[in-house]
Amino acid sequence: MRKIFLGVALSAAIISCKQETKVEADKPASTEWVDASQYESFGAEISPEGALTADEMLAKYETMAVGDSVEIAFKGKVNSVCQAKGCWMKLDLGKPESESFVRFKDYKFFVPMDASGSDAIIKGYAYKDETSVDELKHYAKDAGKSEEEIAKITEPKVEFRFLADGVLIKKKS
Repeated sequence: MRKIFLGVALSAAIISCKQETKVEADKPASTEWVDASQYESFGAEISPEGALTADEMLAKYETMAVGDSVEIAFKGKVNSVCQAKGCWMKLDLGKPESESFVRFKDYKFFVPMDASGSDAIIKGYAYKDETSVDELKHYAKDAGKSEEEIAKITEPKVEFRFLADGVLIKKKS
C-alpha cells in the first residue's frame, strides 16, 4: 500500500513540475522596465508590466484567424488618431503596412488628437476582423483623408483590431 501511495505522490510531483515549466514558457518575452509616471492614463487604470513589443504583437496577430481574440497588452508607436474627437488610434506593429486599429471600450474615453508619434501601451482584447468598405471610408474621413483617397476604397479589408480597456500615452517633454 505504501508503494502505491508513494508512486501516486511521485507521479503527481513530476506532473506538477512539468506544468510549471510550461507556464514559464508561455510568459511574454518582454521584461523591459517602464516608468509609468512618464505616461498619461486614459480609460481603466493599467500597468505597463508584461506588455508585448510591437513585433511580438504582430507575430501573435499573424497566428490568429478572423474572429479570434485574446486578452493582452502591448506597446507601440501611435501612427494616427481620429481627428474628429480622438475616438480611435492606430498603433505601429513594426513592419511597413502593419498596424493595429484601436478603439476604446464602450466609447467611454478618448485619447488626445495630437498623440501621433507618441509611445503608447494598451491593454484589452486583440482580434482579427474584416472591415466593410463603408466603415473604412468613415475612418478615412475621420482621419482627414482627401475625397480622392476615400473614393479609392472599394474592397473590405482584413485588419488587426484592438478593443482597449485602458491606454497609457507617453507624456511629451
